[in-house]
Amino acid sequence: MLALVDVYPYRLKDDVPEFLILKRATDRQYGDQWRMVGGKVEDCEAAWQSGLRELREETGFFPKLYWAVPSINQFYEAEKDVIHHIPVFAAEISGDHSIVLNEEHTDYKWIDSSRAAEIIQWPEQYRLIKLINNILTKKYILNEWKIAL
Repeated sequence: MLALVDVYPYRLKDDVPEFLILKRATDRQYGDQWRMVGGKVEDCEAAWQSGLRELREETGFFPKLYWAVPSINQFYEAEKDVIHHIPVFAAEISGDHSIVLNEEHTDYKWIDSSRAAEIIQWPEQYRLIKLINNILTKKYILNEWKIAL
């Protein structure tokens, strides 16, 4: 089965999380949809390593804090008759980096969690943004979730 990973880049502005979302290119899977960073786990990669690689490939970023979200993205894909269980990571980005999009995306924007429902089409992605926002707002990222870089 195909292994996938999701990464939710965020930055803190006055302690308020803003999430980076990317618009998929028209000719790509999920074309013209606003989404988080994501991709496939390559051979000999751990899921967390794939997330870091995808973050660099899709945005040019390397996070200052990287952690495993204590939840998963899950959905059913009828075409392949597969239920996907996707590990989720959050990546704190310092505000002074320029975004470098790859060919998979045509645009980006920073949004707060309250706007996610208007823009994000996948319910699980919206739910995960709300969850990450809640964790960040309450400032309770457990040490067990943090990934040493």
